[in-house]
Amino acid sequence: MTDLSRRHDFVLLFDVKNGNPNGDPDAGNMPRIDPETGHGLVSDVSLKRKIRNYVEIAHGGASGRAIYVQEGAILNEQHRKAYEVVRPGEKVEGVAKLNPKSDDEAEKLRLWMCANFFDVRTFGAVMSTGINCGQVRGPVQMTFAQSAEPIVPQEISITRMAATTAKEKEQRREGEAESEGDVRTDNRTMGRKHIVPYGLYRAHGFVSAKLAEKTHFSEEDLDLLTEALVAMFEHDRSAARGEMAARRLIVFRHDSALGNAPAHQLFDRVKVKRAIDGEARAIDSRLDNYPPARAFSDYVVSIDRENLPAGVEIVERL
Repeated sequence: MTDLSRRHDFVLLFDVKNGNPNGDPDAGNMPRIDPETGHGLVSDVSLKRKIRNYVEIAHGGASGRAIYVQEGAILNEQHRKAYEVVRPGEKVEGVAKLNPKSDDEAEKLRLWMCANFFDVRTFGAVMSTGINCGQVRGPVQMTFAQSAEPIVPQEISITRMAATTAKEKEQRREGEAESEGDVRTDNRTMGRKHIVPYGLYRAHGFVSAKLAEKTHFSEEDLDLLTEALVAMFEHDRSAARGEMAARRLIVFRHDSALGNAPAHQLFDRVKVKRAIDGEARAIDSRLDNYPPARAFSDYVVSIDRENLPAGVEIVERL
């Protein structure tokens, strides 16, 4: 595989309809929100989880594309695999603590983890827990996603007809009440779920070619990353998520490893505006009084291609 030799920056736009894109455990699993602006948030950790899940189901059996951070995985056991390879013939099974004996061995352990786990060589990892394989700084980093406009989360009441146990079923029977006209109502289990009626979110990503040299993140890995960004929501369906979809993936590809322009200047070239009466209008929640957006068609996405910095190319993956 060919190591990545050019820097890349990207803008990802995705939306949610009648779902919770990223619940906040500190707020009863309500959709994450910026309390000062009311804009919705989706954490970088949530987005990376979806990328990992896609790679695992689409390419999990392929060499070098295993996933290090899996649900329920014991990370030290992943580290132990590296020691079994680097120290052939030495008993490492069942040993609670292992540390590299030299800088050379530490480098071999780190490189083995990078070579075998896609998410280690992509996002990096801290692997110094008990069975020590060191630390890796990943070449790919992502920001929190933020909604284009303030969101208004809704709390929806739900009910469950079935009982969990026979005792609960009997308690429900005893709790039935008769009202006028002999209309009976049973004691159902009540619950709540949180949704965002609609939100268009924007996240920024950075791919460092210089850090890719250290983890051997390759051109093929970059292709897999963009594949995952486009398709990850298609394999993350659930009642809680509602309808989520990647809408645009705009990549700024540089001609050099260090880059040819600051990332923030390139990101400023991607504008998201509201589509109102056939016109693209700027979004300013302090001043505008637009009707609430309920679909991606309520927005207009534009890219300023004029006077693009020398050595920078725009590639639209979606």
